[in-house]
Amino acid sequence: MLRRIFAVFLLLCLFPASANAWWNPDWTTRKKIPLNTTAQGVEISADQAFVPVLVRLHTGNFAFADAKPDGADLRFVANDDKTALKFHIESFDGVNELATVWVQVPKLSARQSAEYVWLYYGSEKAAAAGDAKGTYEPGFAAVYHFNEADGAAKDATSNAVPVAGAGKASKAGLIGGAFDFDGSSHLTVGPAPAFKAAAATGAAVSAWIKPASASGDQVIAQWGGASGLTVGLANGVPYASMGGTKVNGTAALAAGGWHFVGASVKDKLTLVVDGVEAGSSAAAAADLASAATIGGDATAAGFQGSIDEVQFSATARSSDFFKLAALGQASETKLLTVGQDEQAEAAGSSYFAILLGSVTIDGWVVISILMVMMVISWFVMFTKARFINRTKAGNQAFQARFAQLSSELLSLDSADIPEPGTNPVKASGTAKGTGGEPSPEDLVKNSSLYRLYHVGAREAKHRFDQLERKGLERTLSGPSINAIRASLDAGMVRESQRLNSQLVLLTIAVSGGPFLGLLGTVVGVMITFAAIAAAGDVNVNAIAPGIAAALVATVAGLAVAIPALFGYNYLSIQVKNLSADMTVFCDELVTKLAETYSN
Repeated sequence: MLRRIFAVFLLLCLFPASANAWWNPDWTTRKKIPLNTTAQGVEISADQAFVPVLVRLHTGNFAFADAKPDGADLRFVANDDKTALKFHIESFDGVNELATVWVQVPKLSARQSAEYVWLYYGSEKAAAAGDAKGTYEPGFAAVYHFNEADGAAKDATSNAVPVAGAGKASKAGLIGGAFDFDGSSHLTVGPAPAFKAAAATGAAVSAWIKPASASGDQVIAQWGGASGLTVGLANGVPYASMGGTKVNGTAALAAGGWHFVGASVKDKLTLVVDGVEAGSSAAAAADLASAATIGGDATAAGFQGSIDEVQFSATARSSDFFKLAALGQASETKLLTVGQDEQAEAAGSSYFAILLGSVTIDGWVVISILMVMMVISWFVMFTKARFINRTKAGNQAFQARFAQLSSELLSLDSADIPEPGTNPVKASGTAKGTGGEPSPEDLVKNSSLYRLYHVGAREAKHRFDQLERKGLERTLSGPSINAIRASLDAGMVRESQRLNSQLVLLTIAVSGGPFLGLLGTVVGVMITFAAIAAAGDVNVNAIAPGIAAALVATVAGLAVAIPALFGYNYLSIQVKNLSADMTVFCDELVTKLAETYSN
């Protein structure tokens, strides 16, 4: 029964968990990227469509050595593992192992933690497939990353809205590069035929800013002139204005830090700061067809600081849309996590197999030792249980025959029987005694009571032989009874040693298995934190894989100890029962010998 239960347990452990089919066999590796719109991530109250999501790749969550140097083999696939998603790479630095990629997610459902996309890479023959123009749906009028290699600002959308003016390109942006402004210059966006917004659809402007000063009026972005949609700072306090309507923020922004500011107008004017709606007011949208400015305008003081990721939309944006941008594009994003590598050959494997792939060398050393201990403990439990069951069956057979004896108590004894605790006689077959009863050879192999009986019978026969040579009657004196008792006690000790042999290996597995597993986990955690400290990356994506793999050693230790604990307790009880039977039998044998052969 125990063997059947163990076999079922092994089958359940090895049965593969369900997994999505592999998108394309040419790609060797993929990662799952969950998108969380619940309170634990970026909570939104309404579904959002065609959201450009920023994916940051770094040493802690991406194996740059396994991808092409320019990231040309990157692909993003929907959670059905069939639909390829539009994306483009803003930056990919294989040397410093940093990359930023924009992916268009067709739909983000409100308060949903089960949505995800797949990131595929590792195809040697893959060509670059990034599509910046396709990443942004027609609602985007212009998008500027400020991360071009030549230092010039370029529109990432299909509108290709030109930019003119002064500004200083900088590599120290929030997302790759940025543009620095000193308050005396600005960039002019447009004009361009596609760069316009209708009053019926509304308009929106957003940007990441790092103010260097909190004094005066600083225009961040302005679309449609002074009476158009404007986002700026008034003595450090963010504001949005449209025509004669103005919405002010609640507090001044700290200089020297990155902040998200967004404004939207249609039937009302809304200001969002760092993902939180700062205020709104009823306002009438107007047609915006003229050029826009970034970093100031001709009539107001320019912006002082850095600006990154400016987006102009020819449609009104909800507060949830700005919230996704603010919290999803931040350096410590709450929207998504980059999962562990899954290899093509492991597409149908269980999550346990994926964890094993992340175990380090030190963990495998500990797990290997534990596996040896597991094999030994299971072997001991199997062989010892088999031995005990045979001993119990042999004892029952012997007791049935012993109970039938009347006057001649020594008639069951057979010559050439080994001492208790030594190697038993190896019968060549399954010979039976008369009438189908077990033969003496069968009994000596399987019955501890018979071996004790043989000890007592041998001692009694030895004394009877001495008396017969002297011509005396076969009797046993008090000292002879005591001598027989002493021999039976010695035989019982040897039988107990035989029953308890190898059980110490189970106690070692029970006590040592968890400690070895804990050792492997502690070492694995130490190595994980050391690697994080060396990389300077403290996000959960860098911590979780190492910790999860380190815990495999603890699981292995418990897998050794728990079955060994159950087996040891079961076998100990059986040994105690057999020992009690031997004690009772020795008392019974000595008593019958004394009654039958007493003076």
